[in-house]
Amino acid sequence: MSPFQSVLFCLGLCLERVIQAQNCPLPKPTLQAQPSSLVPLENPVTIRCQGPPGVDLYRLEKLKSGKYNDQAVLHIPAMKKSFAGCYRCFYQNGTCWSLSSDKLELVATGVYDKPSLSAQPSPVVSPGGDVTLQCRSIYSFDQFALYKMGDTGPNKGPERWYRADFPIITVTAAHSGTYQCYSFSSRDPYLWSAPSDPLELVVRGNSVTPSQLPRGAPTSVTEPSRNITIFPDGSSSPTGLTHLYYTKGNLVRICLGAVILILLAGLLAEDWHSRKKPLLHQLRAVHRPLPTLPQTQKAQSCQDRGRPDGYNHGCHY
Repeated sequence: MSPFQSVLFCLGLCLERVIQAQNCPLPKPTLQAQPSSLVPLENPVTIRCQGPPGVDLYRLEKLKSGKYNDQAVLHIPAMKKSFAGCYRCFYQNGTCWSLSSDKLELVATGVYDKPSLSAQPSPVVSPGGDVTLQCRSIYSFDQFALYKMGDTGPNKGPERWYRADFPIITVTAAHSGTYQCYSFSSRDPYLWSAPSDPLELVVRGNSVTPSQLPRGAPTSVTEPSRNITIFPDGSSSPTGLTHLYYTKGNLVRICLGAVILILLAGLLAEDWHSRKKPLLHQLRAVHRPLPTLPQTQKAQSCQDRGRPDGYNHGCHY
């Protein structure tokens, strides 16, 4: 392969890398715990990472542990405290990795005794009234979580003398439902107590119809977000693969540098080859065969046998 063909080949490889880099990173996958991310001790749970069809590799990682599995599904037959924590996952296609999935907080429940949940002043409320749901624990926990059955996440509040208050202002029919609360320590944010006994909140009297309710999420405890993530975001790269990420600019610079080096090497090789040709011609000229010398002395001596003196000089017949 000539130097210029090598340069063209390298340019093609660089362009391929740049095109791949433009498609990286890939869209993030989804990460779910089934049947729930709140798992009672000794109960089974399955963590599943879901990306597009045809994924080459999945990586499921537990943060702060340095452990990961190159698989899309992690089945835990019996929940233990050691499995509780924060998880995320990635997938790979070719040389491209996806963005990180949203973090999944896998919580072990039933580690401590259950708290109690009450409604003040009463669990029966008229529309437009106010009510406070109060979660109490016998332990000095500094964190509490309130769940409404059917919602996707808890409402959390700080501890105040072994209890947490969750006020609901201007009650509507949307606040009716069954509530439970948990207590835990901020030092072990994924080890929770058992759930409190269920509390039924009843809204009675004249109320607006569901079609008249505002479309936005109700205030206070309905559809709240989880906000106890304590781990820093850190790098968005999979463990052990941070150095696989290159920016587009760095890829272009690397490719251009490689092309220049190959081009210089090709020019040096071509120059060396052109200087080698005259030297070969000179060497060939030196080794040309010499012409044969004529045999003179022996021939003359043999011809002298007919001399008058009759002497013969070394010729035998």
